[in-house]
Amino acid sequence: MVADEHFVIRIPDNLPLEGAAPLLCAGITTYSPLRYYGLDKPGMHVGVVGLGGLGHVAVKFAKAMGVRVTAISTSPSKKEEAIKRLKADSFLVNRKQDQMLAAMGTMDGIIDTVFAVHPILPSIRLLKTNGKLVVLGAPEKPHELPVFPLLMGRKMVGGSNIGGVKETQEMIDFAAKHNITAEVEVIPIDYVSTAMERLAKADVRYRFVIDVGNTLKPPAF
Repeated sequence: MVADEHFVIRIPDNLPLEGAAPLLCAGITTYSPLRYYGLDKPGMHVGVVGLGGLGHVAVKFAKAMGVRVTAISTSPSKKEEAIKRLKADSFLVNRKQDQMLAAMGTMDGIIDTVFAVHPILPSIRLLKTNGKLVVLGAPEKPHELPVFPLLMGRKMVGGSNIGGVKETQEMIDFAAKHNITAEVEVIPIDYVSTAMERLAKADVRYRFVIDVGNTLKPPAF
């Protein structure tokens, strides 16, 4: 395969390809807003809403940047995964009002990775003055944007979607330096239909990677 060098990303030798491949999507999608919105300063407190394919990588990148990270989820069962495996500093169940009230006004920024329709006011309330809520998910229905909480705290709601080639290479090099990979399940190509069924049930942690080289059989002539 021949490609224009301006559109090729070099994967450092210490990054396993199966763990690096999803970073070209989920990795740059979360790395870019952390950099662009200035949520990459050591000592900052950043929340990550959703612990799926995007969210788990966002936690890893933010931690490597020296940021204090709180994972935010509707599922209490994800606490152990967030704290022990992904190394988040704390965990919030956003359906627990007592937890949300205790964390109100404590975060410099929040990366919201959830694609399902959900209210964003609870996240806005977690922000400090001048805090930033960055939306990465694209729900099928538009978010309702409450203006008054933004005015009172001079808060910002922004968005982000992937990144350019230069920044993607920067992200990959950063990942290699800090040994960051996506959590993946490698599957043979004949498992794709089953994998799609599992995806519909959110039964994957956190990305499927197809081993094409070892499992795709050449056509018979």
